[in-house]
This record gives sequence, structure tokens and C-alpha cells, in this order.
Amino acid sequence: MDLPLNALRAFEVSARHLSFTRAAQELNLTQTAVSQHVKNLEQRLGKPLFRRVPRGLALTDEGLALLPTLVDAFARVSATLESFKGAHKREVLSVGAVGTFAVGWLLPRLRDFQTRHPFVELRLFTHNNRIDLAAEGLDCAIRYGDGQWPGLQTRHLLAAPLAPVGAPALAHRIRAVADLGRETLLRSYRSDEWAQWFEAVGGRAPLLTGPMFDSSLVLADAAAQGAGVALLPVSLFSRDLQSGRLVRLFEAEVDVGGYWLTRLKTRRKSAAMKAFQDWLELQAPGTPAA
Repeated sequence: MDLPLNALRAFEVSARHLSFTRAAQELNLTQTAVSQHVKNLEQRLGKPLFRRVPRGLALTDEGLALLPTLVDAFARVSATLESFKGAHKREVLSVGAVGTFAVGWLLPRLRDFQTRHPFVELRLFTHNNRIDLAAEGLDCAIRYGDGQWPGLQTRHLLAAPLAPVGAPALAHRIRAVADLGRETLLRSYRSDEWAQWFEAVGGRAPLLTGPMFDSSLVLADAAAQGAGVALLPVSLFSRDLQSGRLVRLFEAEVDVGGYWLTRLKTRRKSAAMKAFQDWLELQAPGTPAA
């Protein structure tokens, strides 16, 4: 079937944003033009690719099936064209990373990667552990968890045990685990972390009523400003601890997950992806692929 390239591109961008308006901005077209391209494609295919929902667009089953193929195809074309820009072949690598890992571990080491692998043009996108590699056009992503994500090849990078931290002003009044019951315990979206920490120290978690955050970076900032006690992967907040912005309140820690490099099992590993993975494993030796 001979399908127009402009229509395929309009669909791919619209599907990534789930918005004709944002797709029009990226493609430098009018919203009407983008919508018409998608409509023409749907007519050629004889299948709807989007359905309208109250807050915008949603993909149909046919749209969900088509999107990963187009994202991969356009990414390869873009990478090839990018490599022609310089005298030496360069390869674009789009990486998603949990914000905590990006700020606390990756950024301080990024210059070393660039020095070792100058042919890689790294594009870093941060996320809060909710990510769709195919829909977002990413080559790979660094996520926090147990490494069990359907359809993904995973590689363990870094353990991240959690321990309670807070503002320096808290340290003088928290001497024993029981003292935490009088404090505001800040929560992440993983609701069982405090329960697991208290279980590890032989205690029982109090009723948790503190604010909930979807980012450890924001959680740490709230703790530093005196909002309460946070349970954080202390190895990624060494600068805050060394500067005294945060204080570790107890040595006891609990391991509920780690950081993993992930990619689609269907995605061909490029030279840039291999270079990045090898470098990560050199910097943070992990365990065999799960």
C-alpha cells in the first residue's frame, strides 16, 4: 500500500503528543492541516487511528499498533540524516531517565561519557518513572523498580537503598525510631516504602498523613525546607548530605528497588546504545540482564 509520507508523519507526531495542536506546533503546520493529513491516512487505511475523549485524543487499537513502527522508522531516518551534518558520523541517542538518577548520578559523570564517546549526540529526557519508550521515541530509559517490565530488556545498574532524612533542625529531636511517630512523614507514590522501612527496624509504621510526591527530587526539597521526614535513596543525595542541607536521621535502610537500563526487546541495539550501556556498566557495575 502506497501511503503519503506527510500523513504518516502527521499521525506519528499527533500520536506522541495526543494533540493535533501540539503536533501542528512541532511540524510548523496549521492544526487543520495536521487533522486533514490524519483523516486522509485513516481513509486510505480504512481504519480509525484516533478516538475523541473529553481531554483530547486517544489511540485506537490500530493506532497503537502502527505508532511503534513509525516512531522507530522516523528515528532511524533522523539519526542517519543527523550523522551527515559533520565530517564524522554522529549518532543521536535519546535517553529517558528518572529525574533523581539524572541529577544525583548521571549529570556529574556526563562529561566522562562525552569524552569517551564523542560520536554520540546524547539527548536526555527526564521522567517520573512513568514512561512509554515507543510512544516517546526513546532508544532506552533508566527506571526505578524491580526490573520486571513487560516487553522490555532490562539491565541492573545501581542499588538504591532508602533511609530517613530531614532538615538539620529535626536532628536534635529525633533520637529513636519512636520519635518519628511525632513527625510528618512525607510519602512517595510508592505507598509501602515507609511500612517496609519500619518493618526492617522492627517497628510498625504510624498512620501516614503527610503529603505525597511523584518525584524524589521534590520530596527531598520538601524535607530540606522542613516539611517533614523523607525516605530517600541516600546515595543519590550525597551532595545535599555533605553540604548539610539534609541530615541522615538513621543508619538503617531498606532496599525496595534499584535503577535499571531498559529498552524495547524489539528495538535493534545501535552503536550508540551499546556505547552508553557499556559505559553505564563500567561506572555502576550491575547484575546480568533480567
